[in-house]
Amino acid sequence: MGYNKKNLLIKIIDVQNLYIKHANRGVTTKWIFDTIIYPKFRISRATFYNYLATNAKKELKDLDEVEYTEKCKVLN
Repeated sequence: MGYNKKNLLIKIIDVQNLYIKHANRGVTTKWIFDTIIYPKFRISRATFYNYLATNAKKELKDLDEVEYTEKCKVLN
């Protein structure tokens, strides 16, 4: 599958879930990035913070609704 916004949002949700999982253990954000996030996703620290600030679940839900509406228009 090619690159698109839906894939990016899924990746952001994966990063956020990993962050939440480890932040609940009481470790620092720097440790989470250096030890968990960077080796797996190879993103910069600035991108990591942008991902944490994104409401990806809402955006993905909105995107799915738009896609569903477009499919319904095509079928009618």
